[in-house]
Amino acid sequence: MGKTKIGIIGCGMISEIYLKNLTERFRNIEVGGCADAAQAKAHERAVQFGILEYSVDELLARSDISIILNLTVPRAHVEIGLRALEAGKHVYSEKPLAIDVAPAHELLQQAQKRGLRVGCAPDTFLGGGIQTARKLLDDGWIGEPIGATGFYLSRGPEAFHPNPAFLYQPGAGPLFDMGPYYLTALVSLLGPAKKVGGFARKTYEKTMLTRPDKYGETFDVEVPTYINGTIEFSSGVIANLTTSFDMQFPYWESKLPYLQIFGTEGTMTIPDPNKFEGPVQIRRSNGEVVAVPLTHGFTENCRGIGLSDMAHCIEMGEKHRANGEMAFHVLEIMSGILDASSRSEVVPMTSSCERPQPLPRVMPNYLYD
Repeated sequence: MGKTKIGIIGCGMISEIYLKNLTERFRNIEVGGCADAAQAKAHERAVQFGILEYSVDELLARSDISIILNLTVPRAHVEIGLRALEAGKHVYSEKPLAIDVAPAHELLQQAQKRGLRVGCAPDTFLGGGIQTARKLLDDGWIGEPIGATGFYLSRGPEAFHPNPAFLYQPGAGPLFDMGPYYLTALVSLLGPAKKVGGFARKTYEKTMLTRPDKYGETFDVEVPTYINGTIEFSSGVIANLTTSFDMQFPYWESKLPYLQIFGTEGTMTIPDPNKFEGPVQIRRSNGEVVAVPLTHGFTENCRGIGLSDMAHCIEMGEKHRANGEMAFHVLEIMSGILDASSRSEVVPMTSSCERPQPLPRVMPNYLYD
């Protein structure tokens, strides 16, 4: 099998780990160049990783690039995605797929019309932790799933992110920024959602940077910062998801689990869905807690595995796992939770998706060195 050449648009903070993995680890990917609206950022990454730099227009015009890895800010995801499709290229986007449902739908329609693929992060559900949870669930270790719960309770990114203002704008906030990890994990484990409810509040009108180099700078908070959503899955499982940027560590730190699924024969505790590793624990009906050895690999930071899988599946004519259909459904769940809060009513889902196929237990050699 040959290598699929990809181009990266968006050279901000998250691009570093993608480039590290894509240039050093994934056997079936070749990075053909990078671009950014701020050319200095593209130059920095090009020098750091020994790749070519282009303008956005130049990169999209290259005939040897098959897939665009879209790492721009959320509000630009659809714009760049559509431009890539118009240039005849497949698109793999950082999460969320879009900041609203309608433009995301247009993106998927244009891809289908052109016979091209859309993929989307997060791909952490392909890590050893959640893939192990998937096998345990499918093998019936906790019986029939009844309910689930997830918690992301953290301080905001203003303490560590170099440019965090966009994370308090539409398309981000704790739900759209961190919710995709939790919801993608839940959908990959439990299947699609049927309807959602929710409550949301904006705790602060402004927030302040606390990084030493920008300490004291303030910017507006434009989105809710504490959201509690309820999800009814098509399978009948009922889940709760709470996300917040309002916890000021270390004083208000929560001890709640990241994710748990409750079944007729036990409870499964699932690791941080923003990471790839374990541990996974099962509590059986007799009260015994079992720490389960991970059944799958990819337990370090493997961001980019979804892109590598997408490239392989395109070559093989198979459905890739971190696909646009699931990302769109996750986006509709998040949008529905906020709509339910503003309308004070339950919101039915109009989309659905298939549970992605689990990764094989034997590490596919096309994916990783």
